[in-house]
Amino acid sequence: MLKQVTKMKLQNLSLLTLIHITSLLLVLADSTQPPFSCDTSDPLTKSYPFCKTTLSTHQRVQDLISRLTLDEKISQLVNSASAIPRLGIPSYEWWSEALHGVAYSSRVSQGVRFNGTIQSATSFPQVILTAASFDSHLWYRIGQAVGTEARAIYNAGQATGITFWAPNINIYRDPRWGRGQETPGEDPLVTGRYAVSYVRGIQGDSFEGGKLGEHLQASACCKHFTAYDLDNWKGVNRFVFNAKVSLQDLADTYQPPFQSCIQQGKASGIMCAYNRVNGVPNCADYNLLSNTARGQWGFNGYITSDCDAVSIIHEEQGYAKLPEDAVADVLKAGMDVNCGTYLKNYTKSAVKKGKLPISEVDRALHNLFSVRMRLGLFNGNPVKQPFGNIGSDRVCSQEHQNLALEAARNGIVLLKNIDKLLPLSKTKTTSLAVIGPNANSAKTLVGNYAGPPCKYVTPLQGLQSYVKDTRYHPGCSEVNCSSALTDQAVKIAKGAQHVVLVMGLDQTQEREDHDRVDLVLPPKQQNLISSVARAAKNPVILVLLSGGPVDITFAKYDQHIGSILWAGYPGEAGGLALAEIIFGDHNPGGRLPVTWYPQSFTEVPMTDMRMRPEPSSGYPGRTYRFYQGPKVFEFGYGLSYSNYSYEFLPVTQNKVYLNNQLSSQMVENSNPLRYKPVSEIGTELCDKRKFPIAVRVQNHGEMAGKHPLLLVVRKAKAGNGRPVKQLVGFHSINLNAGERADIEFELSPCEHLSTANEDGLMVIEEGSHFLCIGDKESEISVIL
Repeated sequence: MLKQVTKMKLQNLSLLTLIHITSLLLVLADSTQPPFSCDTSDPLTKSYPFCKTTLSTHQRVQDLISRLTLDEKISQLVNSASAIPRLGIPSYEWWSEALHGVAYSSRVSQGVRFNGTIQSATSFPQVILTAASFDSHLWYRIGQAVGTEARAIYNAGQATGITFWAPNINIYRDPRWGRGQETPGEDPLVTGRYAVSYVRGIQGDSFEGGKLGEHLQASACCKHFTAYDLDNWKGVNRFVFNAKVSLQDLADTYQPPFQSCIQQGKASGIMCAYNRVNGVPNCADYNLLSNTARGQWGFNGYITSDCDAVSIIHEEQGYAKLPEDAVADVLKAGMDVNCGTYLKNYTKSAVKKGKLPISEVDRALHNLFSVRMRLGLFNGNPVKQPFGNIGSDRVCSQEHQNLALEAARNGIVLLKNIDKLLPLSKTKTTSLAVIGPNANSAKTLVGNYAGPPCKYVTPLQGLQSYVKDTRYHPGCSEVNCSSALTDQAVKIAKGAQHVVLVMGLDQTQEREDHDRVDLVLPPKQQNLISSVARAAKNPVILVLLSGGPVDITFAKYDQHIGSILWAGYPGEAGGLALAEIIFGDHNPGGRLPVTWYPQSFTEVPMTDMRMRPEPSSGYPGRTYRFYQGPKVFEFGYGLSYSNYSYEFLPVTQNKVYLNNQLSSQMVENSNPLRYKPVSEIGTELCDKRKFPIAVRVQNHGEMAGKHPLLLVVRKAKAGNGRPVKQLVGFHSINLNAGERADIEFELSPCEHLSTANEDGLMVIEEGSHFLCIGDKESEISVIL
């Protein structure tokens, strides 16, 4: 029957339409040809208004939607959007990944393939390590490289989509989270700046922003909106988790990175998360998607669900009684495309049952086709359009591979260096033992959401390039060290002048859908480290590959372990970067973007979303901003082969006047605490009160170094929900040995000196605030 219907339909088509479909199929069959609509050589498509670039995007999209049947409309609401041959529209895949390089695997990046002339892409360090550089310009350049390679792969005909679901900008609030490795860390300012820099790079904007205009090089998508940072912990999974979040924590922790991503980064996509927040699924939350993102923040792009996030609203959360209710809920909330098939299966019945007006389908389609038009996919052959000259030679270019090496160098953090054990002498080091399950693992280098790298250098390979007599032993067959070969490793260690242990975690320990339960290393791995360290001739060097923090208190205080380096998952060039640091060809400058907690922190339920401590119940709070408890290493900690000094230069003002009618609030000691909501001060006055803060930094070492400066502010009196301290600025600078430089930060009192109250309003309090950098402080007084 189906064949007969198809035959009848074909007989009714005009000759032009048949020719058109034939040409479309030929285009799709040619693997070197990128898929596109509105072929200028096709007489049929030339007549469609949606193909006329002289019209506005809004007009073109409206025309296109008006030509679609209901079934055709519904076919576009899922990540694998069907072709519409009669209009010359090829299929489109919304789902591609580019977390730290264009990626693919059996599960991710459906829209990209590496089976043609391009078979690899530059694999940059996993995001958590890149964040440790505190260098927003580096983040932008990585985004540029990834966006360029993405467009090159598309131009080469090896992609059916150019919308990439990255970056991940959730706050890394709990050290056990398996996906923390994908994020820029625990600080909202760093995370927001990362989002802006990376998104601008991918999409083809300038570093400062404002250059982008209508055309996108590739589309970036900030995820997972919002308060998503638990995957699978002690039987609680991300699909059913209801995150109970206060308005206060939403305002100053969970939401700011997404606001920055949208308002400053101009991201063309956001992804709503699986979990519920205060009972409402993110993808069905009108207040979140439409009021906040589109209304308050001016988001102009498409909103996708996480994969199968619509189905779980009915099937696992029970929030929607019927599948059609789930479909109606998400489309009415403002979501546009479903990763999965739920909308394809149930939208038509939702419309027919009167649960969903077609206008909501049209609204979603308008956002989807607008982004595809901004990508140039309805302007004729994309190769002849902006970004069309980006060829396959730009993928894995030497420039991009050098950038991957630079990123790894600048992110690696030196945590311990007793008696200046590092750097080792290139001339005096005669033999080296390299031991550990991560020493020669190319897979561990790249972390998750990674594509095939251009090439890779493992730590073993990197160290072998410096010392001819390098002996290797894995020590364990895998990082959990279930079969530790301690005796053999000890024997090799005893025979070498120096020992480098390359240990840590990998994706069997932390990954998507797998949170950690412990913060310590696997017990047998820890035993291997201690045994080798005791047997070695000299104090050993411990290298940790991991995304999340590890309680290595044992190693921190072990005199047999002279140096410790944390290298995250350092990407394709990670092994070379490590070797360059160990042998002094690079001066380490990375600083931790997350607090490293002790194992005792695992007593805190991962499901508790509160950022602020509650001393009466023993709840310690989370992240450097609020946590009250012991730490293995502080946020921002990192050593160097150089010593640096800081000095606040005299400021033009140390008093900030924000005079207006005052409000007051009583605190526990009954002294009036005067404060003012930032919204009542007004944008104009807030802008006028911005002023520069100048800091002099000097490198007192014998080596040049790249050094991040972290400017924090603390209130004279802690408590009352205020952060213990708050990062308000950071800047990375290269300084030669003995060189000094003056760095200027812009302080915005309304932004940097305000905190969220219990109602989620940002308020600024009268009184003293202290700007801090290193061990230096400068007082700023706010007068209301």
